[in-house]
Amino acid sequence: MPKPAESPAAADAGPLLRVHALQAGHARPVVGPLSFEIARGEVVGLWGRNGSGKSTLLQAIGHGARIFGGRIERAPGTRVAYQEQRPVRLSASPLTGLDLLRAAGPAADDRPVHRRQRGRPALPTPLAALLRQRLDRLSGGQYQLLGVWAALQGAADLVLLDEPTNNLDPHHETLLVDFLKADADRRGVLLVSHERGFLDASCSRILEIGT
Repeated sequence: MPKPAESPAAADAGPLLRVHALQAGHARPVVGPLSFEIARGEVVGLWGRNGSGKSTLLQAIGHGARIFGGRIERAPGTRVAYQEQRPVRLSASPLTGLDLLRAAGPAADDRPVHRRQRGRPALPTPLAALLRQRLDRLSGGQYQLLGVWAALQGAADLVLLDEPTNNLDPHHETLLVDFLKADADRRGVLLVSHERGFLDASCSRILEIGT
């Protein structure tokens, strides 16, 4: 489930995120030094071998890993959503898909009239069928798709996605590419994937780390 947005709306001017000479890890540095920027409207992919620190980099940006050197700068007021590689699923949860969307903020509201008023893309048909279902009864792929849509269409300016294709079949991977392109100029995205074809199809640029 996406984590709540962190702060008020970000200004449009300049990059949403600046990473400068960053070294990050947990007990020791496992990634870096890295420097890059992400602007609103970009979908940036992270590519590298297993163990190269891709997920650790996302964790550092989302305050879940230790920074050993360098710095991370967000534009003032930037709101962040972080979809983890294995999103937390509550057992015996009475919450529905609709509850998940509304928890992401008013921007993710499923009601067509509200989405039209905000100029947002319509809720995809495969997701509309999940809104009344309990989260603990969804398949792994259904839960993943709904969580990514909530993160992308919620209130966040910067969205961090760790292996968003987990549990998805090829058809739903294609749907995920469409998700990332819908309303893309409203936010910036940094995502990790081990599938190079998905990165090539969905990202405006790719950063290779640990090579």
